Amino acid sequence: MHNLDSKYSAPRPWRRMLLGRKCSSENRGGEHNVRVIIVGGEELVYFLGRLLISGGHSVSVISKNPEDCSEIVRQIKALVICGDGADPRRLEEAQAMRADAVIAVTPRDADNLAVCQIAKHRFEVPRTVALINDPDNETLFKDLGVTLVFNQTRMISSLIQQELSIEDIVNLLPIKEGKVIATEVRIRETHACAGKTLVEMALPKDTLLSVIIRGDSVIIPRGDTKLLADDTAVLISTPQAQGAALRKLTGE
Repeated sequence: MHNLDSKYSAPRPWRRMLLGRKCSSENRGGEHNVRVIIVGGEELVYFLGRLLISGGHSVSVISKNPEDCSEIVRQIKALVICGDGADPRRLEEAQAMRADAVIAVTPRDADNLAVCQIAKHRFEVPRTVALINDPDNETLFKDLGVTLVFNQTRMISSLIQQELSIEDIVNLLPIKEGKVIATEVRIRETHACAGKTLVEMALPKDTLLSVIIRGDSVIIPRGDTKLLADDTAVLISTPQAQGAALRKLTGE
């Protein structure tokens, strides 16, 4: 894990997606310190916690793994409870009765559903968010009232089906429940786009190369901006256009 940068500010679309429009700005009592419980472990919890804390929100974490708990305590300013997030006692300890959102990101879909159901029906948490690994569970989760279902498997399988190399994809971020995807791609010297301008690349419809990260610099590109080896390009696209856009960048 990486150290928390105090200057880091969580992108508002991320917070709105996770917390909802109203919940991203005020809590159940009408105050501005929104209370969020994250259930899970490893890097994903750290990442989400950092995003939310940087936005001024109060974060509690429940994780079964003692090592993850120790690491999270060291890295972010959050209440960390070691235990099963599907246990109502642990949720009560995390003050679920006062929480504005519960985010379940464990590796097991069944655990994530249980967490969301207990949070919603026992503690009346207004917004629940769940990670699913099996796309077949998406409809079930929504039918049972989970506010937002985050299906990362669909994006990864889409890349594999299109025979794309994913070793240079740094990050995938679904926006508006997966209707738009932000993809960070590390540019190599061998990629087709290296040394080309945006105009020369001719990216497909429904695609925007929004940001280029070059060393410590952040560049908002124009048509005559060139992509260089070792740049990180942030690509915004619909899921349907993502494959063609990535092939334009990598040539693969």
